Amino acid sequence: MNTTTDVTRRRALAATAGVAVSLGSTGILAAPAAAAAPAAPAVPPQPARNDALKDALRGARERNRRIFTGRPSANGWEMQKLADVDGGDIATRSVSGTGLSVAVRTGDVEAVLVHVVRRFHYEVDALGRDGEPHALAGWVAPGTVRDSRLPESNQASGTAVVIRPGSYPPGVRGGFTARQQEVVRDILADTEGLVRWGADDDRPYEGLFHLAVRPGDARLARVADRLRSWEETPGLGAGTLPDVAEPARRRRAARHR
Repeated sequence: MNTTTDVTRRRALAATAGVAVSLGSTGILAAPAAAAAPAAPAVPPQPARNDALKDALRGARERNRRIFTGRPSANGWEMQKLADVDGGDIATRSVSGTGLSVAVRTGDVEAVLVHVVRRFHYEVDALGRDGEPHALAGWVAPGTVRDSRLPESNQASGTAVVIRPGSYPPGVRGGFTARQQEVVRDILADTEGLVRWGADDDRPYEGLFHLAVRPGDARLARVADRLRSWEETPGLGAGTLPDVAEPARRRRAARHR
């Protein structure tokens, strides 16, 4: 009989029994039924209630109905029902140096059209002198547009201005001298042809200057940025009175005619 082996075996059995008792007292050796207790049923997600958000969306839809028409003017820009309202793209802007203001599409369109008006004022014929009425017109309500295919419909999208409405009747030529026409051509060259003079349309309208590119044309932002930089640089921009008869400028004007 090996006493040492028996003692060792008894000690191992005793230790095993002790561990089992300890685990049972802590609940680790729980009954299978307790370990597999069913979880509480899942509650389906409920849609969030946000009355403030709903009201905001409803207000935005109503505002859009009041402002936007969903219909383009002749150059593809959307005509808008109102100017100078929150959420709209058309606002009245001052034309620096003239004492006048005009309602136009804000941003790049504004930069280009206002540049044209300012140069016209300084170099072709001063606008608004001695309290001249109706020297400049911009946006008009779409309801006043009789044919959205005509270039003057671009006023309703804020992408056209009219110099002295009524003084240069549609369909009539001869309102400008040769020298004035030369200056106008130089002004249009500043815009790289993005602005078209109504005198060049099949049905002339010499007082009309309208955007000749559609929304999204990358040239518009580039030209507008350049014109803005000119206004901030002495010796450039409107009011500098360049020599438009200079051969290089005449060639430039001819390229953009």
